[in-house]
Amino acid sequence: MQVKVITLDNAEAGEIELPDALFAAAPRADIMARVVHWQLARRRAGTHKVKGMGEVSGTTKKPYRQKGTGSARQGSLRAPQFRKGGIVHGPVVRDHGYSLNKKVRRLGLISALSQKAADGKLVVLDATAGVAKTAEMAKKLKVLGWSSALVVDATVDAGFDRAFRNIPGMQAMPTMGANVYDILNHDVLALTRAGLEALKERLA
Repeated sequence: MQVKVITLDNAEAGEIELPDALFAAAPRADIMARVVHWQLARRRAGTHKVKGMGEVSGTTKKPYRQKGTGSARQGSLRAPQFRKGGIVHGPVVRDHGYSLNKKVRRLGLISALSQKAADGKLVVLDATAGVAKTAEMAKKLKVLGWSSALVVDATVDAGFDRAFRNIPGMQAMPTMGANVYDILNHDVLALTRAGLEALKERLA
């Protein structure tokens, strides 16, 4: 697949060949959904916690005798039916993540790349370095017509990253961080020449 290479000024900078195996595959919506669910599950903190009957403060003494009171038998004032009692089956600290096969994760990333290419939302940039001011970056993005974009580079330039992420809807990340969720969560996917080569090595 032959595509044009552009600069941040929206000027042409030649052409580049994209491998069909990575950018012209049939997008699998089911696989992308599985990978996104896996990613979001791993991001969950899992720090929610409530106190059970054995953790709430209070006396352990039996409230009153077992028989003869006319009331229902009770063994503890820390039981769930009492005010300030323990919570039954409440959330506990745990890891929400689960394992997903590497082949499935790879296919999900290829599907996301192919989906962007099929939608005409894939752009190849010549380079990103040289812009370190947010105001200057905003002008370039206006020329490009981007309102939501993810830029993937082999190594993200610190000045470019700072100026780019200051603008709402924009995000830059290194090739090793490229993932299905962030690709699908942005309208435009922009790969630099270096980022493209690194991505081909990663998915080889």
